[in-house]
Amino acid sequence: MKPKDWAAFILLGLVWGTSFLWIKIAVKEIGPLLLVSLRLLIGILGLLVYVGWTKPKFPLDRQTWIQLTILGLINNAIPYLLISWGEIYIDSAVAAILNSTAPLFTMVLAHFFLTDDPMTSKRVIALFIGFLGIVVLMERDLNGVLVRGVLGQLAVLTAAVFYAISSIYARRITSDQPAAIRAIMPLIGADILVWMITPIAEHPIVLPTLPITWLAVIWLGIMGVSLAYILYFYLLHSVGPTRTVLVTYVFPLVGVILGVLFLGETLDWNLIVGGLMVIGGIVLVNRQ
Repeated sequence: MKPKDWAAFILLGLVWGTSFLWIKIAVKEIGPLLLVSLRLLIGILGLLVYVGWTKPKFPLDRQTWIQLTILGLINNAIPYLLISWGEIYIDSAVAAILNSTAPLFTMVLAHFFLTDDPMTSKRVIALFIGFLGIVVLMERDLNGVLVRGVLGQLAVLTAAVFYAISSIYARRITSDQPAAIRAIMPLIGADILVWMITPIAEHPIVLPTLPITWLAVIWLGIMGVSLAYILYFYLLHSVGPTRTVLVTYVFPLVGVILGVLFLGETLDWNLIVGGLMVIGGIVLVNRQ
């Protein structure tokens, strides 16, 4: 990858890696549906600045709107909801680790559904190393887990599958759309649908009262949506879906480190060894 691609890759990994901590903070006061509704709304408002600066031409045909709304559901609303619900029952560090399995699913899907992102022996080895690193990181957190914890983990793993599917889908339907359109239009349709469900599923709606919760929601909207999806769609079309989704390998490092610093989690050999293996997988798969 070019230096510009690496800079976008690292920044995206840091931004999304911190999201798991903020989600854990937010769901302590508000429900996951309200969190997703507010996060998408704030993300849209943030992206309007980018849209006003770039002045892209919005597509008017119905088919494009439907396709981008579907993208918003499978790439934003559904995985956001699954992760937010899962973090009610599991630690933010565990969620970050489990979400980093997305490249494993993406690698297989890209091989079958895209012509320019084939599976290679080097990628298989790199992803295997990264996967082992994830297992090492997970090992300490999966001992003696309760039933709700298992369901929470399954929810986050399902979100990773949706991320893999959406990366392939986005590559196929958004190649002719400006970056600003690729970023904001999926969010608009998805947020409208989520707001239609939220008042029914989480009645009555109670807005956050704690400043730390509002800080979490605003961070997740501006940084975790607005900035993140500008970087995400840039990388998606610059380096391909498999390499782009490898950004999720940064999540365990950021998520666990934040857990150690702010949630009092233990810094042990799992973190050190697993983290080095995850970084090794990213470097190997991106070497020319």
